[in-house]
Amino acid sequence: MIETKISAAFYRGDKSFVVEQTAAQVPNAGEVAVRVAYCGICGTDMHVYHGNMDARVGLNRVVGHEMSGTVEAIGANVTNVKMGQKVVVRPLDHCNDCPACDAGHFHICHQLNFLGLDTDGAMQEIWTVPAHTLHVLPDDLRLDHAALIEPVAVACHDVRMSDLKEGEDVVVIGSGPIGILVAMVARDYGGRVVVSEVNKARLAIAQKLGFKIINPAEVDLKAEINTITGEKGADVVFEVSGTQPGVDAMTEVAATRGRIVMVAIHAQKPKIDLFQFFWRELSLVGVRVYEPVDYEKAIGIIASGGVDANTVITDVAPLSDIQKAFDDLDRSPTALKSLIKVGADA
Repeated sequence: MIETKISAAFYRGDKSFVVEQTAAQVPNAGEVAVRVAYCGICGTDMHVYHGNMDARVGLNRVVGHEMSGTVEAIGANVTNVKMGQKVVVRPLDHCNDCPACDAGHFHICHQLNFLGLDTDGAMQEIWTVPAHTLHVLPDDLRLDHAALIEPVAVACHDVRMSDLKEGEDVVVIGSGPIGILVAMVARDYGGRVVVSEVNKARLAIAQKLGFKIINPAEVDLKAEINTITGEKGADVVFEVSGTQPGVDAMTEVAATRGRIVMVAIHAQKPKIDLFQFFWRELSLVGVRVYEPVDYEKAIGIIASGGVDANTVITDVAPLSDIQKAFDDLDRSPTALKSLIKVGADA
């Protein structure tokens, strides 16, 4: 087979990326080569940019996993996709031989490989991945919008694990990229959603999207939520801020037998008011990444317009400008989702 040269963006440490020519990986049995159209810059990618994950990714890694593209080549024994189909990658490759996998919890496999961190990712023109990670998209779905499916799947998993029911009161604490997607998915499920956020630019975006907003730096969040809910509190609370004040607020605004979903990753161990879990029989649910059903739900929500993709996508840059895209995102107080246009014809 003739070697195909492609452009790929390599992380080289110290907040630097270099776009170079490299050989596309020919798919082996059970693998598919995907021509990448768009790839979003994730919060995890920003951790890589800041050097926080050098020990894991090294200094010659192609990052990226929030992507969309089309099937370019198919390895032997692959039956779930066809040439030219629009697809997204669910970037989790499990070992199939650990207690979590044995229990069917493949997404939290003890030896999980996260594609784009533990392997090269989607910031390259052709990305070869295990066939089982692919989800086929509707033919009419825009590929820039489809690049949101991975983070929307995170939100779908979070909301599904909350057992949210139509008409329940919801508080989302923190409205960064994942927080605002959680809010939109919760609304799509029929929840009555309030967004709590201290960043005024993010509050403005949440308000533009039709959410009731509260700035807890300016008003008493607990009192406001009690007023809104008739002194009941929120049936479901999503902690997405990753801050101690957010953790303090999550138990204050929850209703009796409320469910609190811990979405954020906390860099420092937070202090939690465990007495409230006893006193009001609260539940705390941990959530991590997603399962196949969440990807299918996310595809449906994006296709139906349940997520306002045009508002969420705040920047698009070509692969050749990846360094500037990361630098700009690092400085921006208002950006939600920045996309890299990887494919020239995307």
